[in-house]
Amino acid sequence: QVQLVESGGGLVQPGGSLRLSCAASGSIFSITSMGWYRQAPGRQRELVASMTNGGVTNYADSVKGRFTISRDNKNTVDLQMNNLNPGDTAVYFCNARLIVAGIFYNRWGQGTQVTVSS
Repeated sequence: QVQLVESGGGLVQPGGSLRLSCAASGSIFSITSMGWYRQAPGRQRELVASMTNGGVTNYADSVKGRFTISRDNKNTVDLQMNNLNPGDTAVYFCNARLIVAGIFYNRWGQGTQVTVSS
């Protein structure tokens, strides 16, 4: 099992910045990628950014050029969010994609609220 603990988030004005961090514990050897998803009220959860163990990144079009994902080691993932706008308001979830006996699984953090408002 893998457990994810998130930190960061909060209230920021439009144009501001926030940094989210997530640390995994447990069977981290099974992690193949980590990333961040978000879910706004009344909307489906969507990918924000992800990074594989090999460093391949994937960003939602809406955050390209503003958000940067990084992984200092295999069991952590950070999301630097710059130039935030009200459309970025959502609960942000850390995600770890695992492979166990050839089967992929997703593990999720508890979520952290990001609110962009003046």
